[in-house]
Amino acid sequence: MSDGKSGLQLRSLIKKSGELEISLVNVPTPEPEPNEVVVRVEATPINPSDLGLLAGPADLSTAKVSGTRELPVVTAKVPEAAMGAMAARLDESMPVGNEGAGVVIKTGSSDAAKTLMGKTVAMIGGAMYAQYRTLRVNECLPLPDGTKPAEGASCFVNPLTALGMTETMRREGHKALVHTAAASNLGQMLNKICLKDGIGLVNVVRSKEQADILHGIGAKHVVDSTAPGFMDHLTNALVETGATIAFDAIGGGKLAGQILVAMEAAINKTAKAYSRYGSSVHKQVYVYGSLDNRAIELPRGFGMAWGVGGWLLFPFLMKIGPEAGAKLRQRVVAELKTTFASHYTRVVSLQEALQLENMAVYSKRSTGEKFLINPNKE
Repeated sequence: MSDGKSGLQLRSLIKKSGELEISLVNVPTPEPEPNEVVVRVEATPINPSDLGLLAGPADLSTAKVSGTRELPVVTAKVPEAAMGAMAARLDESMPVGNEGAGVVIKTGSSDAAKTLMGKTVAMIGGAMYAQYRTLRVNECLPLPDGTKPAEGASCFVNPLTALGMTETMRREGHKALVHTAAASNLGQMLNKICLKDGIGLVNVVRSKEQADILHGIGAKHVVDSTAPGFMDHLTNALVETGATIAFDAIGGGKLAGQILVAMEAAINKTAKAYSRYGSSVHKQVYVYGSLDNRAIELPRGFGMAWGVGGWLLFPFLMKIGPEAGAKLRQRVVAELKTTFASHYTRVVSLQEALQLENMAVYSKRSTGEKFLINPNKE
């Protein structure tokens, strides 16, 4: 075990030549300022939001490994058409990993920092695919005694995103919501929140296997976008729940438009009078992921009261302010082993995260395949 003065960190680099390079570098661990701590990182998840930085738009079917067993280097080609969108990060070696958990091994001189010595904490702040991380105290969330780092590793992104969805729903005057790619880790959390809080939720999935996962945890409304009669089933679920806001992880293709059309159809089933402009009830789809990078297709069968926009966790947290954000975090800690429990299919070291067979699995972002990196795995 290292003394923590330096450690390995995973870096992602996209070169102007059109090549992705992922490598491990040994970096010094910054000494903590008075209000900072040094954490030995023992668990950090590979979220879809991490993959965007880790591999970018590179074609991983072209990936090759070189270097040594201890310090592997993965290279892959970036399609020329994607290079324009990468301009801001070209030739800049970037650390990866939004969140994680570990044990505080050194602190700054402030009382707030000292109280965290030896504690297991969850962390947000980037660069988590590293053995050690120096962070401000307010970027750490102390976990209850007896909580393992793996149990707290996914404390921020998925739980706060799921809570952010129900909070956005309330703040914008809706009473129920729709979620796509709904059998994901995040989708399962959202179901548990909605069941607990009495919120109507329509889950849109892409296979019977995904539907079975959600039925298994008690989900009430699950519709399969690949099944015959999808639009009728979706419309019926919208009539039953009254959902007029959706959070879409897919992004491209027809689904956002289909949801808006079905929302309008559901509203019109109970409309008192006809309007040639469509219903006056506002229907909103927020795109928060991009599992499909194609254009969003909107067929315009849903009147004039509608919106499609982007939604991201960190701008949302800034908008609601620190006090409201702290309340959401407190709920996550209180329900860490129930509502917000994450399940991982594999725990890998930093080196194993760069093995091509592992990259081929986690880069697919498949439901039910979630990887956890332990940067200090022996």
